[in-house]
Parts: sequence; structure tokens; C-alpha cells
Amino acid sequence: MLRTVATIYAIVMMVFFLGPILIALPLSFNGAGFLSYPINPFSLVWYEKILAPVPWLRAFANSLFVGLSATLIATVLGVGAALALSRKDLPAKRLFLAIIIAPMIVPSIILGLGLYFVFSQLQLNSTYLGVIIAHSVVCLPFVVIAVSAQLQTFDVGLVRASQSLGADNWKTLRSVVLPIIAPGVISGAILAFVHSFDEVVMVLFIAGPQQRTLPRQMFDGIKDNIDPSIFAVSTVLFVFTTTLMILVNRLSARKP
Repeated sequence: MLRTVATIYAIVMMVFFLGPILIALPLSFNGAGFLSYPINPFSLVWYEKILAPVPWLRAFANSLFVGLSATLIATVLGVGAALALSRKDLPAKRLFLAIIIAPMIVPSIILGLGLYFVFSQLQLNSTYLGVIIAHSVVCLPFVVIAVSAQLQTFDVGLVRASQSLGADNWKTLRSVVLPIIAPGVISGAILAFVHSFDEVVMVLFIAGPQQRTLPRQMFDGIKDNIDPSIFAVSTVLFVFTTTLMILVNRLSARKP
């Protein structure tokens, strides 16, 4: 009985979350200049439109550049933070963990407003560096959580064995620790990239016209009149994100 209820609940939740997406996806193939069902005529005109250099490809290039840069920074810092938090003798461990995962808890609009005032003093608003730093802050918790989960099954004895054979800390990290926790690192990096690629609040506060990302361009496209090409972009992003999440799930299922 309990299993049946759980199955029904899971199906209802899937319909609730995926229903609007599955309804919107066919609209990307509607050749009409307005939103309507049934789809008539079937066309790929909106997919051709998003291949134009301006504004969609430029926004995609910005999102890719910011996402990859923020992911690199968040991954390096996140792996280091997770390794530090895994030490039992680390003082104030819970405090450090709370600070690191705070961007996941604090509402994005509050975090974005705070970063806006801080970056205004540092002259980082309307710069790529400011956007990348802001994205790195909100992406860092995903890497820390993914790597920390992988470290739960890590055998510390391997580190002591490596050091007893004459390896220094860096060689032990590079040759022993990182290869074992690689699935967690890769999963965290993918999650960080997906979150950065989808982030719009930070861009609204920090970015200028030159740093317009894909989510920001989509946000601008629905303020006045809905541009049907947004549905084509949404379809591409849905397929892209789903593929990455399947990859994360497979990596998470791997045993170290």
C-alpha cells in the first residue's frame, strides 16, 4: 500500500513539474507568429532565428564563457573546501559549512542585491569578472556537497600509506585522492555549470549590456511581447540540461 502511494505521488510530482515544459516544447515548432494550438504550420523557423549572431548566439557565448569560468573557480575552491571539511580536527567545521552553503539558502535576490553594493565599491559591476565571481559564489555549494558526499566513502588509510612511501601532500592529492573522488568532482562541476548557465538573478544585478547571458536574453524576451523563439531556446536548454543530469546520475552511481 505504501509503495503504491509513493508511486502515485512520484507520478503526480513528475506531471506537476514536467507538464508545463512538455506543453511548451511543441510551441517551438509552430510556424505561426503567435502562440497557439494545434501546431499549424509545422516549422523550424524559430530554430533558424536563434542561430542568428545577435542576440542569441552572442548571449549563448556569454553564458558559456561565464559558466565555464565560474565552474573552474568553484570546482577548485570547492574541492579544497570539501577536503578541509572532511578533517575531523577542523575547528568550527559547522560554521564554515554553513557559510559555504549559505548561497543555496539565502534568496537569490538578497544575495544579488548584496553583491551589487559590494561590487559597486570595487568597480566590478558591468564587468565579466564581476559576473564570474558572482556565479562562482552561488555555484560553490554544489561542488562542496558533491565532493563531500564522495569523501564519505574515502579510505583515509590510503593517504597514510601514500605518505609512508615518501609521497608529499601534493603528490598524494594528485595521485591518490583526486582519482578516487573524481566522480564527485565531475558531478559537482556539472551541477555548478548547469546552475551558472541557468542563473539570471545575479546577471540582472551585476551584468551590463555586454555581459547579457542566455537566461537574461530570455527574460528580456518575455517582458513585453513573448518572442516565440524563446520556446526554441527553451527546448535546446531542456535537452542539454537533461543530458547533463543523466550524466551526473550515472557518475553518482559509480563506486569509488
